[in-house]
Amino acid sequence: MERIKTVALFGLMILLTAGLFGCGKKADENKPIADVEAEAEKMDVAKLRQKALAYKDAMVAKQDEIKKISAKLQELGIAKSLTDEAKGLKADMDELNKSVLALMDRFNIYYKKLKEKGGDISGLS
Repeated sequence: MERIKTVALFGLMILLTAGLFGCGKKADENKPIADVEAEAEKMDVAKLRQKALAYKDAMVAKQDEIKKISAKLQELGIAKSLTDEAKGLKADMDELNKSVLALMDRFNIYYKKLKEKGGDISGLS
């Protein structure tokens, strides 16, 4: 019985932690620029930094995906670059590049506002 209580308590703690840290911190590459600018204008330094970090992390993750696809394309070699697999990989890479650019546009808004307000910009470059 004691073990069941411990497992239940541990499970509850995990759910609460996920709920606290998983909400509102994500980078949205589809959010209209005007909305991002309006939101950034109202944020304090801590929230601006948090948003900038979320966008930076999203860009880094996408860049890691791009590196993986690049490596796979290099493995295929030039002779096989016209295969369906290579064409699919190139299309994936194009989409990732567009996504990174969209994330970067939004990141820059938060970054500039954070810098303007005198916030800590270390680790955001």
